[in-house]
Amino acid sequence: MIEVEQGPDKGLAWHFGDPLREQRELVASRGVVDLGNGVGGRIVVELTGPERLTWLSGLTTGIFEEGASSAALILDGNGRVMHRLHVVDDGETTFVWADQIGSLLEFLQRMKFWTKAEISESKRHAFFVGNEVEALGPEIDYGIEGGRIVLASPNAYSPNAGVWAFEALRISAGLPRIGIDTDDKTLPNELGLYATKLDKGCYPGQETVARVHNVGRPPRRMIRLLIDGSENRLPELGAPICLRDDEKPIGFVGASAQHWELGPIALGLIKRSTPVDAQLTVDGIAASQEVLVDPEIGVHFKAPKLGGIGKSLL
Repeated sequence: MIEVEQGPDKGLAWHFGDPLREQRELVASRGVVDLGNGVGGRIVVELTGPERLTWLSGLTTGIFEEGASSAALILDGNGRVMHRLHVVDDGETTFVWADQIGSLLEFLQRMKFWTKAEISESKRHAFFVGNEVEALGPEIDYGIEGGRIVLASPNAYSPNAGVWAFEALRISAGLPRIGIDTDDKTLPNELGLYATKLDKGCYPGQETVARVHNVGRPPRRMIRLLIDGSENRLPELGAPICLRDDEKPIGFVGASAQHWELGPIALGLIKRSTPVDAQLTVDGIAASQEVLVDPEIGVHFKAPKLGGIGKSLL
């Protein structure tokens, strides 16, 4: 097993000797990846108490119900994305998993006030578990074909795939990781309204999201990048994205990985006005773009499906 030596996932298993085969195992619903708890911003939080669901719903872009799994964002007052949550409730406890940079636990504790809810860091780890493997804890539909997130005791599984494999499938599915594939200005509209309800009651940042959706356009859009593999390297996180014939940056690149089928891939945020067929360079490497968020997204246009997996962004 080779560990991640640097970056947000430092200390997790990077791969077990054959990362491309490990990806195929995940796609075939047989793989298991240990995503840990408290590493790289990934954290599992437990909420108890009679007001836990209504309180959490009021803070986020989502709606949570007993016995259900769903995703949501936490925005600041200007509509910028701060946290992404994946939530499952068993009727007594709400389990919250987040995979972004930044402390979700501290934020929730600050926002509790007099709410009848208790907040604690869970002892469970988050595992990405193939659909053919038994769930040994609460399950979360994350949006990657072939598996789901299971929140279980640290020794519940014997992982056979590393975070390289998980990240490659996450990127290919067009699923952003907050703080890696986004910055402190990112709006939900730029992510195709991922995990954002437009028809629920008031939540922080809702006015901005609704205004951009109804009368405007987001300034940027998320794309998936297919990167030229001839240079035998991946772009640096945060490196500029430019038009092929122009050195002026039009965006930045997020996470990247070597995919077992697609080769080098990455997620990026670029100016919405960039032509969808424009050829790009990423950290000086030639790349083409795949549209994840239509440039014309708005009230007249239904949000596209997540790339390659048939999951609606709404």
